[in-house]
Amino acid sequence: MYLWLSMKRFIFLFTLLISQATIAQNNFLLAENFYREGEYEKATQIYKKLFDKSPYNTTYLQRLISCYQEIDEFTTAENLLKNRLHNNKNLSYLNVLLGYNFEKQNQKTLAKTYYDKALQSIEKNAVFSGIIGRLFKDYHLLDYAIKAYEKGMEKNPRANYSFQIAQIYGEKGDFTKMFQSYIHLVDKNPNYLSTVQRFASKYITDDAENSNNILFKKTLLRKAISKPKDEWNILLSWLFTQQKDYRKAFVQEKALYQRSSQEFDNIISLGKIAFENKDYETVKKCFGFVLENSTFKEEKLYALLYKTKIAVAEKNPETEQIFQSIFTTYGKNTSTLDIQIEYAHFLTFQENQPQKAIKTLQKAITYSHSKFQKARIKLKLGDVLVFTGKYNKALIYFSQIQTQLKNHELAQEARFKVAQTSYFKGDFTWAKAQLKILKGSATQLIANDAVDLYLTITDNEPVDSIPSGLIQYAKASLLTFQNKNQQAIAVLNEIITNYKGQPIEDEAYYKQAILFIKQKEYENAITNFTKVIAMDAQGILVDDAYYQLAELYNNQLNDTKKAADYYQKIIFDFPSSIYLVDARKKFRKLRGDGI
Repeated sequence: MYLWLSMKRFIFLFTLLISQATIAQNNFLLAENFYREGEYEKATQIYKKLFDKSPYNTTYLQRLISCYQEIDEFTTAENLLKNRLHNNKNLSYLNVLLGYNFEKQNQKTLAKTYYDKALQSIEKNAVFSGIIGRLFKDYHLLDYAIKAYEKGMEKNPRANYSFQIAQIYGEKGDFTKMFQSYIHLVDKNPNYLSTVQRFASKYITDDAENSNNILFKKTLLRKAISKPKDEWNILLSWLFTQQKDYRKAFVQEKALYQRSSQEFDNIISLGKIAFENKDYETVKKCFGFVLENSTFKEEKLYALLYKTKIAVAEKNPETEQIFQSIFTTYGKNTSTLDIQIEYAHFLTFQENQPQKAIKTLQKAITYSHSKFQKARIKLKLGDVLVFTGKYNKALIYFSQIQTQLKNHELAQEARFKVAQTSYFKGDFTWAKAQLKILKGSATQLIANDAVDLYLTITDNEPVDSIPSGLIQYAKASLLTFQNKNQQAIAVLNEIITNYKGQPIEDEAYYKQAILFIKQKEYENAITNFTKVIAMDAQGILVDDAYYQLAELYNNQLNDTKKAADYYQKIIFDFPSSIYLVDARKKFRKLRGDGI
């Protein structure tokens, strides 16, 4: 009986506490709403009741003081704070609020007296340094906040306010000290490495010449010389990767491995990023290093997969021998499935042997043990079937993946391929329906592709059944997909001839120019890009055309002066272009800034 009554009393008290907490929270939200809307009298009444019940809640106290100040009751605020300090001298952080109360009345000398008292109190009790620093920061007294945090760390070596100090320096625009503080934070506790990367990334760009990038690099290098640590190599590698300078990032990753002989995960990850950005020389170094040093079959096979990818991308005449050498050594089995998929891609899109590719993939499915492996094989099989013109069969494979792997990235990729295949067929309504879903829910890369294709369709759809050239443009896109570039160029010629003045004209010129570059018909490409620019100086493809001209003169025609002129055109006339950073970097290099 006694136990039952005790339990009942406990439940009652617990329920009462929960109820009171809920009421307090609701009242606080109501007061906050009044405060935001400038109804300080109403807010004051609620905050006072909340503070009376919870006199050690600094949030309630700060808000109450702020309300008094907003309604010019500075004396009331002063008396409240002084009474609190008189009753409990340990609450030294209240000196910050008291000082700010005088600051609001423009009594700066008196304000400074109390700010200094708050700082001096840290000498006696460092435990208050955190709250004092935060209060100074809340009132935008940033120099005082830094002093409070630094004094706290000086008095208590175990305290670490480097993160707070770094953020304050960032607010002040003192990026040198900000980066120094972030690095000091990692120096004291390496667990903050990813946090520092996240916050430093707000100030770092992919432009190596950006002043903050240079500053961060110099700060790291100085620290690496004075106090060598793996963390500095990790941060340098991260910085170089942000700048897309993968060669330098590899140097750091290689140094890290040689010093600690850790796993190859970071080098493999860097190699993948370099491949996506077409820095094939760094890719070769990354995966060559893995092949030389790894003792694990899985890692070696992954490195060999990228060896084949590079061979395909660079159209290496020995690509077939590279594949066969791998299959001779490791066989055609579950372990080499990804390499078999890459081989099928090579057979189809470079060797024009789709039937051999289909047999390769059908055999590969028999080795697969998971639905994800099967999905990757079916995606490639669908591509090969589209290449051969068997669209409906391809759509079956893509739809199977969507059904079996709902919401997975592979399912999203399959949905895009359904949309793309429908577009090739001329079924624009169904293609748009699929692309509309992908625009907001897919991974960034797929979403970007989906948006581009969606805009191509919507910008060029026939109006009132009047032909717009979109059907022919889709046919040219299919021929490009099939690597039938000369036929695609011919179809685009028909569009240019028959649809002059329509929105699709500049897209046809631009797409044809890209194909001319593939065919090494550079003068024709230059003519087309020039026409795109002449058609509409503010057109959506104009910065693309300028960039492609710059790249063409820089990489194929070795005319650095013209290349520099076109890069400069982007820098000055298209400040919001996606090519801006790359154009600036290449323009500076051509001008000799890096020498």
